[in-house]
Amino acid sequence: MTGSKFVYATFIRTTPEKLWSALTTPEFIRQYWFDMVHDTEWKVGAPWKMLFPDGRVADTGEIAEFDPPRRLAFKWRNEFRPELKAEGWSRCIMELEPADNAVKLTVTHAIDAENSKFIEAVSGGWPKILSNLKSLLETGSVAIS
Repeated sequence: MTGSKFVYATFIRTTPEKLWSALTTPEFIRQYWFDMVHDTEWKVGAPWKMLFPDGRVADTGEIAEFDPPRRLAFKWRNEFRPELKAEGWSRCIMELEPADNAVKLTVTHAIDAENSKFIEAVSGGWPKILSNLKSLLETGSVAIS
């Protein structure tokens, strides 16, 4: 394999439709993604950007796949850390699969760069974000603020 990849899977007691809505509704995203704003039209080819609460751009990209409620993919680049931006574009894929009374959510974030500092950074962030998402959907509040 060339490049770097991070894969994280979790099971969330919800429906695929509710999870899909949680992944694509900006007001809901802010609740589990540390008040970050996701700005896009949520359709293939649409530009996407993630903004810090103060309005600075954190990441940019494009919606690469939009297949509700099964698969969402982004072309993704960090914009605020020069050493991460220099690594170029990554790809983030979110796959939803029904699993008994839950949904298996698998996030795969990959980049062509070997030993990627960007993938190292997201490997610390994704578990916190997805734990918050799971807690919010299952209990109504986030685990980590």
